[in-house]
Amino acid sequence: MFVDEVKIVVKSGKGGNGALAFRHEKYMEYGGPSGGDGGKGGSIVFVVDEGMTTLVDLKYRKHIFARAGEDGGQKNMHGADAEDIIVHVPLGTMVFENTSGNLICDLTHKDDRYVIAKGGKGGRGNARFATSRNQAPQIQENGEPAVTLEIRVELKLLADVGLVGFPSVGKSTLISVVSSAKPKIADYPFTTLVPSLGVVEIDGVKSFVMADLPGIIEGASQGLGLGLQFLRHIERTRVIVHLIDMAATHGRDPYEDYLTINKELSEYKMLLAKRPQIVVANKMDLPEAKENLKVFKEKIGNEIEVFEIAAITKAGVKELMLKIAEVLSKAKLVDIYEEDEKEDEVVYRYEPKDKEFNIVNINETTYSVEGNLIVRLLQMTNFGSEESIKQLARRMRRYGVDDKLREVGAKNGDTIRIGEFEFEFVD
Repeated sequence: MFVDEVKIVVKSGKGGNGALAFRHEKYMEYGGPSGGDGGKGGSIVFVVDEGMTTLVDLKYRKHIFARAGEDGGQKNMHGADAEDIIVHVPLGTMVFENTSGNLICDLTHKDDRYVIAKGGKGGRGNARFATSRNQAPQIQENGEPAVTLEIRVELKLLADVGLVGFPSVGKSTLISVVSSAKPKIADYPFTTLVPSLGVVEIDGVKSFVMADLPGIIEGASQGLGLGLQFLRHIERTRVIVHLIDMAATHGRDPYEDYLTINKELSEYKMLLAKRPQIVVANKMDLPEAKENLKVFKEKIGNEIEVFEIAAITKAGVKELMLKIAEVLSKAKLVDIYEEDEKEDEVVYRYEPKDKEFNIVNINETTYSVEGNLIVRLLQMTNFGSEESIKQLARRMRRYGVDDKLREVGAKNGDTIRIGEFEFEFVD
């Protein structure tokens, strides 16, 4: 089964809590703090597997959760780290944050690996807070909270050359005779329902990867037919080979087919139509093809070269492959994104800005503090310990929360909300 898009929820592991403990041993007059640190939570890591060609393994894994780190223990015993969850994906996999649509990572190299959701750090035990002035600290930290993300995983094939054209123009036949790929071939529309890759090797010429992509129809850029499933896989190709059924075996007009395909390429991404394109007249072994080609050339003009082949008999195929190799050697990967799209769509990592926070004025006496760092500090605080609460207050003051509250008008006795907690502001 070929699957090229899935939506899943990933959740890293929470860090283990630090321990609050003291040594109580015979003949030890001053035992001191002995609480160990918590272990690190497991991360969700995507790793490229060159042997995979589909996202079918993820289709049935709607949730991927990592384990939490173990809590610290007495006698400075640290909790065990949780194992990371390794998710194998095909080369060419892209991961998006589903809500915002931001790109988290683009795995385009064979050794690529990316931490999609990082496991929480383990909280510190009270042994880590001992100082010369506080030799028996009653402070420990809870582990960092887990990261939960709803992600969209897409596969975009990595090929040098993409074969495009209406259904049944001969794309599958062509790739089957120039490579070892064995696509399904039949004389009816939409024979090819999934993309297939083939490696083309010509004596004295560097090999290249060709993709046989499902046929498109008018309206594909708006999702009709195989629509966006097809167009997604042509984004990475450097050269487009446009096959046309010059014999018009299914009653379509070759020139209208040519215009329609290019229109769909332009409407999907404006820059996609600017890729080097080789126009190929296929099925030239059939009687009607010669006359149709004459009319086609009159309409298309002399500026565009048209290669004549008969894929089923291999006539003209070697010459076409040599031409593709020549164009490919000079072609660069054209950016498919317009300049104003890059800033919105190409965000290469998901990292919340921890140092930033906002103050929201709910009413005259109530304010809300919002921000990843502040919320995380609360989640890591042991509210059963007075010293831990005092430490939280010192940290928030150090990060400028108190000053910011005064700036927006907070007064003594006002209510301050942070996450699920409420505090009284003391000026």
